[in-house]
Amino acid sequence: MTRRPHARTPARTAIGELVAVGEHELHIRQDGPADAKPLLLVHGFIESLHWWDQLTPLLSQTYRIIRVDLAGYGCTRADTGFDANSQAAILESVLDHLDLTGVTAVGHSWGADHVVALAERSDRVTEIVVIDQAPDYSDYPIPAIARLLGIERLDPVIALIHRIVPEAVFRRIIAQGFARGFDLTTLDNPAQFYADYRAMSPRMFRAVALDRPKALSQRPLDVQVRELALPTLVIHGDGDRMFDCATTLARYAAVGARTEVIPGAGHSPQIERPHQVAALIRDFSRECDQRAGSNSA
Repeated sequence: MTRRPHARTPARTAIGELVAVGEHELHIRQDGPADAKPLLLVHGFIESLHWWDQLTPLLSQTYRIIRVDLAGYGCTRADTGFDANSQAAILESVLDHLDLTGVTAVGHSWGADHVVALAERSDRVTEIVVIDQAPDYSDYPIPAIARLLGIERLDPVIALIHRIVPEAVFRRIIAQGFARGFDLTTLDNPAQFYADYRAMSPRMFRAVALDRPKALSQRPLDVQVRELALPTLVIHGDGDRMFDCATTLARYAAVGARTEVIPGAGHSPQIERPHQVAALIRDFSRECDQRAGSNSA
C-alpha cells in the first residue's frame, strides 16, 4: 500500500489523503491523537465518510479516528469489488498501512457487513460496533422490481436514472434513513447527502439489492458475530423505518452482543443523536479496556 498522486478529479472534494490500495485510490481521513486508541468508522449505502462529520468531533479528543470512503463511494472511485469481503480487504490494507492494533471498528448500516468481515480477516480489530443494521433482510423484503438490477443490459438505463434523479426527489427517498420529522436542513451541510449519492457508483444498486440479501440469507450478521466472539455493541434507533428495533436487538442479544436503544432516532443516529452515540461508544470502549486489563492481570 503506497501513496501516489491522484490522477483523476474526484466527484467529491477530498478532506484527507488519497492512498493507493490495489486498483483503488482510497480516500482516508484521520483525526485525533496519533497515539490514542483507534476507532475505524465505516459508512453505509449511499453514504461517504462525511456521514461521520457530526460524530467525529465528539470522539477525536480521546480517540484516533480513521474514516474511509469505501470503494465506489465519495472520493474512492470504483465500479467493482463492492461485496463485504472485497471492501474488508481494502479496510485490512488500511489497518496494515497505518499499523493499527486494538481497533474498534464501527459500521453504520451496510458498513456493519464490512466491519464484521474485516474482524474475520484481521486480528487488529478487537471490538465491533454495529449501528442500525439488522442481521439480514427477513424483516425488510427487497421489492420484486429490484430483480431488474441483475440484468446487465439495463446497466446504462440504471446509470442514467442514477444521474438524472433530481435533488428534491432524492431528499424524499433519503428521508427514510432518518426518524419521521427529522429536518435535514438543520445540518451544517444538507447538500452533502445528494453529493454522496451522485458520487456513488450506479453499480452499487445491484450489490445492495441483489447480492447482499443473498449473502446475508446464507450467513446473517448475528451468526457472524456469534462466531467471532469479539466484544460487540449494537446501537439502534427506536424510530428506524428500515429495520425493526426490537427484533434486531433481540437477535444480537441472543448471540452475546451488548445492545442499546436511542429513543427518537431513526436509521442514522450518528447524525440524528451524535452525542448519545458518542457516549455509548466511549462507555463500551472503557468497558472493553477494563475487561482486557482484568484478563491480562
